[in-house]
Amino acid sequence: MRLLVTGGAGFIGSTFVRRVLDGREPALAGADVVVLDKLTYAGNEQNLAPVATHPALHFVKGDITDESLVTDLMAGVDAVVHFAAESHVDRSILGADPFVVTNVLGTQILLQAALDFGVSRFVHISTDEVYGSIESGSWREDHVLEPNSPYSASKASADLLVRAYARTHDMDVRITRCCNNYGPYQYPEKVIPLFVTNLLEGLPVPLYGDGLNVREWIHVDDHCRAIALVLQHGRAGEIYNVGGGIELTNTELTRLLLEAMGADWSRVQPVADRKAHDRRYSLDWTKIRTELGFTPQVNFAQGLADTVRWYANHRDWWEPLKAA
Repeated sequence: MRLLVTGGAGFIGSTFVRRVLDGREPALAGADVVVLDKLTYAGNEQNLAPVATHPALHFVKGDITDESLVTDLMAGVDAVVHFAAESHVDRSILGADPFVVTNVLGTQILLQAALDFGVSRFVHISTDEVYGSIESGSWREDHVLEPNSPYSASKASADLLVRAYARTHDMDVRITRCCNNYGPYQYPEKVIPLFVTNLLEGLPVPLYGDGLNVREWIHVDDHCRAIALVLQHGRAGEIYNVGGGIELTNTELTRLLLEAMGADWSRVQPVADRKAHDRRYSLDWTKIRTELGFTPQVNFAQGLADTVRWYANHRDWWEPLKAA
């Protein structure tokens, strides 16, 4: 099997690539993996260092909006796993253009090339943020899309393009929508690595608004296990929510991180809330559990402790990123 993995040098994409190449996804053993990554601020070749010399890894620096390059790479590909995206909500509020170009146009270019070359499977990695905000209960895959930020709107737009290619061209496409990820190699603008690295540097940690926004959490390894299951056994044209079963307010998460770092609440700096800050996310992931047998394997307490330890032991990875 030959896989084209877009955004494969980013946080989640690189985890997926490492898992495929280091044998943690036995069903994908022997796959050739072509990584296409633009290496923006959040893409980092060092994320692939553990498998950099693997003979099945082929790294290409490039943009998914480059039609000529995408066309060249798509020849001979059996499946696409599409991670590449601009993904930070705050950045999308400051300027939405890159989000629309990469997340919408880039996805369309990939879909068209995959269609032209008869690629057998296309897995599009989306987000729970496309659903908007939910006061109680949990979203099923058929819930209406009500995105509230330019980032989530661009991802929802990409989802609809993927669906349109499936319906119009009978393409085998599958969409995953996952909750918040945590784990090693996450760019330190996201909340967990930001808070951990700030505490390691003796800096305060910024807590938005009243701290009561709720997010669901999953370890990145569990998310990538789910993606591999969808790639191998998912149904064409289907959407699969990927949940972790752990819901925390931002205040609760902050307390856990302070405790893990031996710090107290004096290190917290309240900041003005984000514009249109979604109050609560919660996924109903019954479908992937019953159809594909997925359940998270990483215990949250252990996973969080391991993540904190990883950042403490890998200052050489994150310090240059924060200094840039």
